[in-house]
Amino acid sequence: MKALLSSTYFGPIQWYQKLYRYDEVLVEHCDSYQKQTYRNRCLIATTNGVQALTVPVEAPSNLPREKGVRISDHGNWPHQHWQALCSAYGDSPFFQYYEDDLRPFFTGKWELLYDFNEAIRCKMCELLDIHPKVSFTTDFLPTQQTDSLSPVKDFREAIHPKHPLPDADFQPRRYYQVYERKHGFLPNLSILDLLFNMGPESIFFL
Repeated sequence: MKALLSSTYFGPIQWYQKLYRYDEVLVEHCDSYQKQTYRNRCLIATTNGVQALTVPVEAPSNLPREKGVRISDHGNWPHQHWQALCSAYGDSPFFQYYEDDLRPFFTGKWELLYDFNEAIRCKMCELLDIHPKVSFTTDFLPTQQTDSLSPVKDFREAIHPKHPLPDADFQPRRYYQVYERKHGFLPNLSILDLLFNMGPESIFFL
């Protein structure tokens, strides 16, 4: 069985669960860019609760497909995101263990959002020690073509920060979080939350 996923910026645990559990994953490369999705945002836990980190992008004009979405330099966002992660997870059990692997994503120069997200996916799979079979769509596959009889299970709308569709395959599993005593357990945050808190044991929660 294949899973069809949208591209993500340090995607949620639910997204990486699909990478781990499905025989093959198709990452969408041909749909039109949509705002307020995990394509350019991730959710982390901070002392004040859940915070969204959003990568600013330039509205595609000549290249309407997602692969043409360019990252904007507006607001020095890489520095802001890295400082937010340091502040939120500096006291977590495994932040120092992984920070050298992740810092380059906030110090390097990236032009296209899709390439940036794919580089992140590869690194996160390495750190999680998962080895998914990943390919990329060459044509847009409408949602109605992925029914219960299809060999492809479509999670593009199920994994969404605003209005996710039901996903019977995903049940968040509780793990240690730095701010749980203050906010309670916060499910399905960015994979970074799981990695910084659980380290090499993260794979057991996918």
